[in-house]
Amino acid sequence: MNYPVWEVPYIGTPWVVGIIAIFHVMIAHFAVGGGLYLAFAEARAIKQNRGWLPIIKEHSRFFLLLTGVFGTVSGVGIWFAIGLVQPEATSTLIHNFVFGWAIEWVLFVVELSSAAVYYYTWGRVSDKVHIQVGRVYAVSSLLTLVIINGILTFMLTPGSAWLSVAGTGQEASRFWYAFFNPTYFPSLFLRILSCLSLAGVWALVSISRMDDESLGKAKDQLVRWSATWLAPSFLLMPFAFWWYMSQVPEANRHLLELGMNTIGSGAFTQVTRIGLITLMTSATIAGIVYFFAYKYPRDLTFGHAASVLFLALAATGSAEYAREAIRKPYVIGSHMYSTGVRVRDVANFQANGYLTHSMWAPQGAVVDEVAEGRLVFRGECMACHTTDGYRSMRGFLKDRDEKAIGNVLAMLRDDKPDSPYHAYMPPLAADPQEIDALKAYLVTLSGVANKQPLAAVAQR
Repeated sequence: MNYPVWEVPYIGTPWVVGIIAIFHVMIAHFAVGGGLYLAFAEARAIKQNRGWLPIIKEHSRFFLLLTGVFGTVSGVGIWFAIGLVQPEATSTLIHNFVFGWAIEWVLFVVELSSAAVYYYTWGRVSDKVHIQVGRVYAVSSLLTLVIINGILTFMLTPGSAWLSVAGTGQEASRFWYAFFNPTYFPSLFLRILSCLSLAGVWALVSISRMDDESLGKAKDQLVRWSATWLAPSFLLMPFAFWWYMSQVPEANRHLLELGMNTIGSGAFTQVTRIGLITLMTSATIAGIVYFFAYKYPRDLTFGHAASVLFLALAATGSAEYAREAIRKPYVIGSHMYSTGVRVRDVANFQANGYLTHSMWAPQGAVVDEVAEGRLVFRGECMACHTTDGYRSMRGFLKDRDEKAIGNVLAMLRDDKPDSPYHAYMPPLAADPQEIDALKAYLVTLSGVANKQPLAAVAQR
C-alpha cells in the first residue's frame, strides 16, 4: 500500500475507469478510422463526384469537434482515473514505457494540429495539398494507435523476456520485447478493424443529420459508400478475433471456458454474457446498416443512425469489458495482481503482514479489530468489490457465519490450483492476524452477529 485507496461508493473504482474508457474508445477509434475515412472519401469525391465535398466538409467539422474536444477530455480523464484506481500499475507503465508515451504525445500534437488545419483549409488550398494534410492526420493518428496498443497488450501478456527481469531495475533493456508482446499484432489488427467500422458508423450519424433537399443524390451515394466502408470489418473481425484468442495465455482463455461451462450457475459468467452481447449487437448493426443505409439510403434517418451508434457503443463496451475481465486475477499479467500487489511480494506479506508495509495504516497504535479488518478490505478487496453496489460484499456474504467466511478467506490465502477462486481472484496477501481482522470486518457485512465479542488487537 504505497498509495492511499480511493473509495467510490456503489459503482466502485473499476467502473469509474470503465465508463470513461468506453466512451473514450468510441471516440478514439473514430479519431483513427475517421482520418482514413476522410482521406479516402475526399480523394474519391475529387475523382468521381465533387457533389460529395460539401458533405465531407461538414462531416470533418463534426469530426474535429468530437475527437478534438471530447476525445481529448476523455483521454485526460482516463489518465486521472487510472492514477487513482491503479497507481501501482500506472507507475509501472510509466516507468517502462516513458519514451513510448513521449512519442505518442508528440504524435498527438501532430494529430490535433493537422485535424484543425484540415478543416480550416477547405477551399483555401489546392485539392492536392488538402488531401496531403488529411493523410498527415491519418498517418499520425494511426501511429498513436500503434503505440498505445503495445502498452495495452503488455498488461495482458508482458512476455517471458520482460518478466525475467521484472523488479531488477533492468526492465528498460526488454522494452521491445514488452512492446511487441504475444498479443500485440492480433490486437492491433482487431483495433484497426474496430476503428474502420466506427468511422463508418459515426459517418452515418453525421450524414443523417444533414438536409436531404439541398444535397440531392450526393447524400444517398455517400450514405451507401459509408455502409460499404463497414463491410471489410464485419468480414474480417471473426478471423482477427480467432487470431487474438490463439495468442491469449491458456489460463486467461480458461475464464471464457469457465463462463461457458457454468452459464447456468453464475460462476464468472459475465465474460461469456458480455461476449454474447458483442456478437448479437454486431449482427444487428450489420442488418440495420444493410437495409437502412446500403439498400435504401434515403430511408436512413438520424434515429436509425443513432440506434446503430448505440449498438456500436454496446459492442465496443462489451469487448473492452471482456478484454479487461480475462486479465484476471492480474492487472499486469503474471507480475501484478489487480490489488496492486506484485506476485513476488505475496509470500512476504503473508509472513510479515500487509499493513506493516503501508504508510497509510496506523503504526504502533491500538486499533480495533474491525477497523483493522476494514483497512485490509480497502487494500485487498476494493480493487474489484464494493460494500454495497457493484460486486457487493454485503450481497455475497449475506447470512454467512464467521466459520463460512473464515473458510473462504483460508482458500483465498492458500490460493491452491484447485480452489474455485484461483482462476480470477488474487491470493490474499495478509498474515494470520490480519486474516482474523478481515474476517471480523466481513462478519459485520454478512448480517450474522458474532457469537463472541471482538477483542482489541495488541499493539503491533
